[in-house]
Amino acid sequence: MSDVNDPCLGCAIVRGDTRPVGGVLARAPGLVLHGVASPSPVPGWVVISSERHVRAWYDLDDEAARELGPFAARVMRAQREVLGAEHAYAFAIGDVLRHFHLHLVPRYAHTPQRLWGRAVFDAPAADHRPAEELEAAARALAAALSR
Repeated sequence: MSDVNDPCLGCAIVRGDTRPVGGVLARAPGLVLHGVASPSPVPGWVVISSERHVRAWYDLDDEAARELGPFAARVMRAQREVLGAEHAYAFAIGDVLRHFHLHLVPRYAHTPQRLWGRAVFDAPAADHRPAEELEAAARALAAALSR
């Protein structure tokens, strides 16, 4: 199994060297929004990551910490308004990457209950959505956030 911190996946995404679904969709001071860097069972699953190496929310500098709440709320509103999600979850786990990351995961009316909440992380491959569907959702979010 490869180590996502050698070389650092977070740094590669921030620089644009690695492109998760949709690439970098938006930026706020000290933060970037990008599609999840793994297969997804729901379109519109995005991640707010720190630009720098910081392990957790409490390690963000003051400016990034001030930006995080309003930025996350704006993204979650867009997931509901633009993508039609009925709810959006926020998960800050922080066990793997050297970059703080907040997963913002939409839940739709048609999302099976077995994929609600934290269970979405353990979705089997059969539940992963096609890349084109994930890209379209990412593009729609990026467009909404650029307005």
